[in-house]
Amino acid sequence: MKALFSRYHPRYMRSLVYMLQASEYNIRDYLAWYGRTRDFSRVEKRKRLEKTPKALALLAVSWAAVLIVGAIVVTGILAADNMSHVAAVGLLITFPFVLPYVLAVAILVLRVIQWPVERYITSQAARALARHPAVKIAIAGSFGKTSMREILKTVLAEGKKVAAPPGSYNTPLGIAQFVRTLSGDEDVLIFEFGEYYPGDVRKLCELVEPHLGIITGINEAHLEKFKTIERTAATIFELADYLSEGPVYVNGENELARSIAPRDSIFYTRDGARRWRAKNASTNLAGTTFILESGDEKIEVHSELLGLHMLGSLAAASDIASRVGLTNAQIRSGLARTQAFEHRLEKRTDSAGVITLDDSYNGNPDGVRAVIDFLSSLTGRRRWYVTPGLVEMGPRKREVHNNIGRELAAAGIEKVVLIRNSVTPLIEEGLKESGYTGEIIWFDEGLAAYAALPHMTVAGDVVLLQNDWPDQYA
Repeated sequence: MKALFSRYHPRYMRSLVYMLQASEYNIRDYLAWYGRTRDFSRVEKRKRLEKTPKALALLAVSWAAVLIVGAIVVTGILAADNMSHVAAVGLLITFPFVLPYVLAVAILVLRVIQWPVERYITSQAARALARHPAVKIAIAGSFGKTSMREILKTVLAEGKKVAAPPGSYNTPLGIAQFVRTLSGDEDVLIFEFGEYYPGDVRKLCELVEPHLGIITGINEAHLEKFKTIERTAATIFELADYLSEGPVYVNGENELARSIAPRDSIFYTRDGARRWRAKNASTNLAGTTFILESGDEKIEVHSELLGLHMLGSLAAASDIASRVGLTNAQIRSGLARTQAFEHRLEKRTDSAGVITLDDSYNGNPDGVRAVIDFLSSLTGRRRWYVTPGLVEMGPRKREVHNNIGRELAAAGIEKVVLIRNSVTPLIEEGLKESGYTGEIIWFDEGLAAYAALPHMTVAGDVVLLQNDWPDQYA
């Protein structure tokens, strides 16, 4: 009954707007979430509604609809005939079930209004970028885009004036907003391309007109939207299609990307990229060290980034730095300044001596495999792996999560903390099938797990927080 009456609480309107916002205003995803929700008082669990102009407009629409319906109901109740009374009560009961669709229609109306405005803004940005003299670098891929962007930005800034959109400004409108902040004298511009549907990367190429591209790899991330890995790959490689005459760096350790990359692609791996070879690499909780060699040239490198899986990106950044004119000394200095990015294998040590590796923005199978490999290299410590699993794995959901369980078992991770939802039982299956001998600990919610961990860990423990679980997923 409580769940039913949550539709009649004043907070219901806020919950619906939050669901729209968290679904990135995708009506199909929003209505699917609405359809499987029973208690609307509990949809804001991990995040909260951001009061953006669009969200405030939708809240205003909601309350306007409530006031209109309220006036109609009061009028019906005050009327003399019984039919008006019945109609008023019926409208009062059914309105909360209609309101979600009213908001969906409001979104469609907003899109019609916004479309010419956004088209104008992006066309202005395209003209500004076409005039801009900077070298424009575009990054596409299922994973690792933000890390590559930040590595490049850090390294190239040692010798060039570099700018890149902040956060997740990886859509046409986001990039257009970023372009308005440019001074015009930048030497290098770095763009992260978001891909959610076929054609997205091509549209971004037409907006930015990049001179150089990087493809970080292809996996099941967003498979729920793309439906097949082939469509994912085709969308990401729209960048290579556009740069038919320009250099394209491709992650050579990603088998699918390597297999379909153009012949003239520049592959980067943990062994190096083009002119630079990476040797004598080692990694631990203090960072990663290695040597870059090119003929008689040698650069000794220490980066605060964790894990040997970062070598390829660091080597690619070094090669691109050479390409745009940085000296070896500048490259060395830039690499030394690279460090963990927010929520991407970010290390923190608390007052009790427990080390937390926050990898909560890493939600793809390749990233999971890399961090489990890093955890396995940390001997002499008790290791914790905390996860709600991965979202948007589509038809490969069982395979992906069974594999995570098997990889955890093979790595000998002592403690696996699973947040109860639709996919974590599949991780447990993989653990048990592989004869896991450690401890599996269950929590109903991530926040409860995070609150309990300080009472369960001791000095020297390493706790890996793998991925976040958005509220819209069951």
